[in-house]
This record gives sequence, C-alpha cells and structure tokens, in this order.
Amino acid sequence: MLKIGLVFLVLPALILMTVFFIDQSTVDACIKQGGSYNYQISECDLQEKHPFIPLMARYPLLVNGMMLLSIIGLLLCMKGLLWRPQKGFKK
Repeated sequence: MLKIGLVFLVLPALILMTVFFIDQSTVDACIKQGGSYNYQISECDLQEKHPFIPLMARYPLLVNGMMLLSIIGLLLCMKGLLWRPQKGFKK
C-alpha cells in the first residue's frame, strides 16, 4: 500500500512539472524572438500582443486530475504507514 501511495504521490507532480517546464520553455523562446505567445492556439505571434493565460485555465482537467491523484497517493501513504498489521499477535 505504501509503495503504490508513493507512486501516486510523486508521479503526478513530476508530470505536472514536466508539462509546465515544456510550456514555459516554448513561451520563453517566443519572447526571446520578440513576439507574444498566443496561449489559445499555442503559437508565437510576432504581430500582436496576447494576454497571459495560466496553465490551470488552459488545462484544468490535467491539473486537477494530477492534484487529485497526489491526494489519493497521500492518503494511501498515510494508510500504509499508520494501519500496518501487527506481527506476532495471537488471540
């Protein structure tokens, strides 16, 4: 139970960080070219300025799903640590 909980706790956070940093590196490359990143169509626009749209607003299912998996992982870790069967106990 503890190992499964650790996987569910850590893996979603790694996935979210990977998606965020890939997205951020694309935006940074666009800004270095002198453009403005269009978050709605995920393209660099050298003509117009576009407003910032956070990752949470663009991919709410991904972000909320990963956070939910992390919470489930935390609960599984707590269960694995706190409710271990007692060894050597006889009735």
